[in-house]
Amino acid sequence: MNADQSPIDEFAALDATAQAALVRSGEVSALELVDAAIARIERGNPALNAVIHPRFEKARAEARSVLPDGPFRGVPFLLKDLDGFSAGDPYHAGNRALAQAGYIAPTDSHLTTRFRQAGLVILGRTNTPEFGLMPTTEPLDKGPTRNPWNLGHSAGGSSGGSAAAVAAGFVPMAHAGDGGGSIRIPASACGLVGL
Repeated sequence: MNADQSPIDEFAALDATAQAALVRSGEVSALELVDAAIARIERGNPALNAVIHPRFEKARAEARSVLPDGPFRGVPFLLKDLDGFSAGDPYHAGNRALAQAGYIAPTDSHLTTRFRQAGLVILGRTNTPEFGLMPTTEPLDKGPTRNPWNLGHSAGGSSGGSAAAVAAGFVPMAHAGDGGGSIRIPASACGLVGL
């Protein structure tokens, strides 16, 4: 780290494998990575509207606990608010009716369980268009997600919240799903690689 860089900025420049290596070596704790990612989200999310359901205190508690010894142990991560429940957290799939009902997921989905087994620490859920049906992330309930490279442009969809969060350096990687371009479009719009 150079003298002008804060630890928050240093971590933002690292990919998920590099962050996991720091935790594995004991150089950095999972909580330090999580706290730095939360600080980046708190600083940048008001302009982007990428993270719509933060779960910061839960994430801090998980980072303090014994995490599974997976390949990404301690790495901060965000879940798209579609295609994957996380127990006890809001799940609205971009839908106003689910949001107004205050729907909370009762269990982890299989996919979320696998993310947790990999050691990822889930910081929150990202914005998505209603039921993932549009190629832009502009749900009526939560409003549009902005592109971090130009706030006047779209982050794409349906995984626009996740793409914007990664492109802005909030987290090194985030969950996305692709039924018809839902990873590829936001990755392209935000200058990322989507798998």
